Parts: sequence; C-alpha cells; structure tokens
Amino acid sequence: MIYPATRRADTVDERHGHHLPDPYRWLEDTDAPETRTWIEAQNALTERHLAGIPARAALRSRIEALWDRPRRGVPFRRGDHWFQLRNTGLQDQDVLWTATGGPHAAPAEENAWRVLLDPNERSTDGTVSLTGLALTEDGGRLAYALSAAGSDWVTWYVRDVATGEDTGDVVPWSKFGGATWLPDGGSFLYTAYDPPGAGDEYAAVNEHQRLMRHRLGDDPADDELVHRTPDHPGWGFDATLTHDHRWLVIHVWEGTNPENRVHLAELAGDGTLGDIRPLLPDADASYRLVGAAGGRLWFHTDRDAPMGRIVALDPAAAEPADPTAWDVVLPESDERLETARLVGAFGAGDPGWLVTSTLRHASSVLTVHDLDDGHAGIGPGRELRLPELGTVADLGGGRRDVVVHHTFETLTRPTSVRRVDLRDGTDEDVFTPELAPADDDVPLVTEQVFVEHDGVRVPVFLVHREDVRPTGDVPTLLYGYGGFDISLTPMFRAPWRVWVERGGLFAFANLRGGGEYGRAWHDDGRLGNKQHVFDDAIAVAEWLQDPDRGSWSNPATTGIQGGSNGGLLVGACMTQRPDLWGACVPEVGVLDVTRFHLFTIGWAWKSDYGDPEDADDLATILTYSPLQNLRAGTCYPPTLVTTGDHDDRVVPGHSFKFAAELQHVQACDAPTLIRVDTSAGHGAGKPVSKQIDERADVVAFLTHHLGPNV
Repeated sequence: MIYPATRRADTVDERHGHHLPDPYRWLEDTDAPETRTWIEAQNALTERHLAGIPARAALRSRIEALWDRPRRGVPFRRGDHWFQLRNTGLQDQDVLWTATGGPHAAPAEENAWRVLLDPNERSTDGTVSLTGLALTEDGGRLAYALSAAGSDWVTWYVRDVATGEDTGDVVPWSKFGGATWLPDGGSFLYTAYDPPGAGDEYAAVNEHQRLMRHRLGDDPADDELVHRTPDHPGWGFDATLTHDHRWLVIHVWEGTNPENRVHLAELAGDGTLGDIRPLLPDADASYRLVGAAGGRLWFHTDRDAPMGRIVALDPAAAEPADPTAWDVVLPESDERLETARLVGAFGAGDPGWLVTSTLRHASSVLTVHDLDDGHAGIGPGRELRLPELGTVADLGGGRRDVVVHHTFETLTRPTSVRRVDLRDGTDEDVFTPELAPADDDVPLVTEQVFVEHDGVRVPVFLVHREDVRPTGDVPTLLYGYGGFDISLTPMFRAPWRVWVERGGLFAFANLRGGGEYGRAWHDDGRLGNKQHVFDDAIAVAEWLQDPDRGSWSNPATTGIQGGSNGGLLVGACMTQRPDLWGACVPEVGVLDVTRFHLFTIGWAWKSDYGDPEDADDLATILTYSPLQNLRAGTCYPPTLVTTGDHDDRVVPGHSFKFAAELQHVQACDAPTLIRVDTSAGHGAGKPVSKQIDERADVVAFLTHHLGPNV
C-alpha cells in the first residue's frame, strides 16, 4: 500500500539520558495547514480502503437499524416536576423532557410529557450536545451546559421550566465540573478556568480551576470567586449541597488520582455561605459524599477498606478527620461498592433507605437497607433480583422520594428503565425498547469465564450465537480498558451485537487497572504495574487461541479494540505481540506516553502513568509507550487508528504521530490507516449520525481482516 508522504523532521528530545526522536512533532498542531492537508490525504486513503469492503453498506444498515430504537434515561424529580432524557432513536443528541406529577412515580401518560430542551436545535450538524444540568430544589429553574464539536469546554445557560424560555444568562469557559444551585434559587456554583488564548482552545494545559458563583442577571465577568487554591494548580472542585441546606461539601480532586480531599462550608439560615475549611485535609483515600443523615455526613470511602464502605462523621467535631471517631454505617464486603444513595429520610420522622450498587465479578447487584428511626444507621440489607448478568448504570431517587428508578443493560440487551417501590420492594419494568429483528432468530449467549495467569484470575464475558462453537477459527474481537479505577461492566453497543449476530465471538475483558475488584485491582495495573494490564489482555488472547482448551480463534482471526486508555492498551499489545492479532483498532488513544502531560488535562493522568519528567517513571513508560516501541522491519497487523480533530481530552496528535510512524516502519502489506473525524472530540456528545458512520467503518474493517465468517 502506498501511503501519503509525511515529512520527517529531526526533532529529538534528550531526557534523563534517553534519546527520544519525535520526527512528527509538527502533527501536534492540529490546525496547521500542513497538518490539515495530511488529515485530508489520510482520510482519502482510508475511505478508498473501506469503500472496497463489500459488507460495509450492509453493516451500516444493520447498525443503524439497531440504533434506531427509543432510548430513555432515569426519570428524576425536583418539586412537582419530573425530568427525563429521551431519544426517539436517530436524533443526534438526547432531548430533555419534563412533566408535572405526584411524588411517588413519574407520570405514565405520554401526553403528560413535553420537551423542555432540545440541543438538536442548536446546530445544523448535531454537534452541539447537552453535557450538564442542574435544577433548583423546586424544579423551577434549570442550569444547563452545552458543548460544541465534542469539546470538554462547556457554556452554562439558565431556563425557566414553566415557560421553557432562557433567562439570558450565558456563562462560558467552564470545564470538568457541574453546577450546584444555592438555596435562594437565584444563584449557582460552577467551575471555570481562565479562558485560553485564541487558537489554543483545544491544547492549552488546564490548571488553576476556580469554584465560582453566578447570580442570575449578572455579567459572568463579575461572578464571585468562592474557592481556589493557588498553591495547588492541579486541584479541582466538585461542590454538593446537603438536602437540609446546612452544608456545602466540596470534593477536592487532583487529576485522576482516586484519593481526594474534602472541604466544607456551613450555610446560615439566610443562605449566606460561611468560610470554607478542610474537613478531610489529606488525600489518603477516596471520599464521596452519600448525604446527610442523623446529624452527620455519610461518606463512601476506601479508607481502610479497599472494596469500599460507608462511614458517618460529625462535621462539627474537633477532629473530623480522625477515622477512629467515625461510625461504620455499612462495612466493607467482598464486593466492590460502586454507588450508594440515600432515599427518603427528608425529615426526622420520615422513612428512609440506603440503596447500594455493588459489583459481583463485574456484574451489578442492588441492595436496599432500611434506615433506623433516628436515621443514624441501617438495618440488614435485602438484595433486589436483577434479570441477568448486567449493569445498573444510573440510579435515581431523592430525599423526598419513596421509589428509585434505575437503568439496566447487558451485552445483548439495550438499556431498560426499572422502578422499585422501597416501601414494599415492588420492582417493575417501566421502559424496555424493542430491537429491530435480525435476519434469523438464533439466540445470543453470554457466559463468563476466568483466565488464570501469573497468579491472577481475569474475568472475561464471552458473547456469541448459540450455534457458534470454539472451532479455532471463529472471528474474535477482544475489548478492554484497564485503567483509572474504572469498572468495565456489561453494556449494550449496537456494533458489538452486529459482530455477534454475524457469527463472531465478542470477548469483554475486565483487566487489572480497573475498579472491578477495588483498590488492589486498580493498583496492580497502574504506575510501575502498568504492564500487568497488557499482560492480562495478551493472556486472554492466548487463552482464546489455545488449542489445548478447544480454542475459539487463532492469530489471524483475533482482533483487539479499545478507546482512550483502551487505545493505549491496543497500541501496547500490538507493538509487544504483533504476532497475536489479525487486526487492531486503537481509538482516541494515549499513544505517546512521553508527552501526554503537556496538553489540556493530560497532566491529570500521572496517577496511572507516572510523570514523564521523572527519571524512574520515564524508564517504565518507555517500556510500553506505543509510539516509542514501533520497530522498523516488523510486520504489524492491519490497523485502523481513529480520532477526532477536536479531541481536547486525548489530543489527536497522539494518533497522528502513531499512524505516521506505523506507516513508516511497516514491513509488510498489511494496511495501517487512520480515520480522523472532523468536528468531533473524544466521544462524549458525538452526534448519532457520526457515531453510526464511525462504528460501521470500524466493524467493516474488522470484518474484512478477521475472516469471511463474519
């Protein structure tokens, strides 16, 4: 294959005794004319290759048919108003609906609902997305955030719920934080950074976040500074107001570090915000506010509990940071505690419940505990039966409610919405979408296996048609992530189902570095242990190909796919074991781990990757960073790199440079291509139309290169 000419410069970094050539450094400037010309040439080459795949049109048609189904999020209530995100199927962006109804369940009548906010009306190409919302306690006002072209930058607006009209407030340059209304309903808190320089919006480093207060009608340039920490440029803030309006709890985060601090301010009866002071001053564990009950603050923490527990502490105590003074509300168990929510218990005599979602071998378990009379503790838990192995992604219910709504999805079934009445435990399905039928009705099977290697057991979900057996040549797609304490749990994706419907095997692996088994599982896959993540994925591939176990696949029929940190996973696995794969798709990946910290929020990932400016960390990084481990004279498998030109999370320079170097060193005819989506970012907010096009191209590439059986 003849690739577009890509200029190689003589740029070299000398760092801690390492000689680091970077001939494509110029590709980091996404908007430079030379880079735009390169993108156009690469996209043209990729399009020619994809256009020659006979199954491409049929795959896109089936993916679109599966995508074209109604989708709904968890309904939630503020005052007498209910709210829900909905999509009719092929709308580029989800739409916010509202209805007026009683306190115990969302209105069932469809004619009771009306559109409150449709972001599809904000652009002609569907690239403006709704990325944040916050409502006053009475549900009368909505603060909402819009993002353009997939960027992490958002602008806040305010809408009157009754009239559906905006107030005229426009608050720009917010990032990495939500909004919190103060009790007066006339002002809200939000987070902001200094505006970047012209032309530097998608690359400038994001530091010195500020917590601000916007009063309706004011010029945002005059907004009040509520909290900042100039001596700690990496600290960011997430503010939550307790339901009794007494405490403003501020989670203080630093990058993706799971450990955080907690600061606190007391509100006076008139809503005046008191001085902000440290409550939990040391970043020695993860602390997430559950709520206020029994006169204390409840936190979900892994302090002295790697799988997570819930503790209660007195915010007014002389030494609130002293863990020996905390009461354990919910002890640690052998299941990872993912989510905890206090429901009901608004007043002293009201019934209340603690609802938790835990992970049992990467699948969700819901449990309900009754609060005691004083709301100071909980009773024994009762497990709610879920339909099958799957994921409770969203759990909704407030301090004035007696029901919770939750979503549920699996690897073969799309998201449904269920309602649980906490008074009697009644559990009912309130929304389940129907999928467009396949050409045949062969059932799909999901099974969980455990791949043992090097003393660990790696859970893997295998999805396939009931009539597909391990023959040694089944086209197989391995998907993984393995990082940042993120638990990878069963989720429905139309392209994965299409892959399985057509006879492929889908392997969904829970690698170390994630959060599926708590802090120890994460720690065993980050920093100096990062290689363990790649070892896990390679071990799963070898297990799938092992003839002694009745192999499913072989190297020619095994592909690997992952995005973001999962893109790093793919890049590392294909450079370390190019012989193991028939096709590779690294998407929006961190592929030059020596320079991730120099752009936007990249510095925040040092908690998992280490600091490239540190000699020891750099030495570790150089053993796996995909760009630096490409070797001339090696035959790499067919590869499709994907990215977005407006990705300001993992800047596209990672993918550009990797693709260019891969084309330069490729020693065989296997194609190495890059697909650059224009006016698109890291993934969040990408229009449905763009998602379908991109997913169809990825599945077509994998289908073409992994075998005719799919």
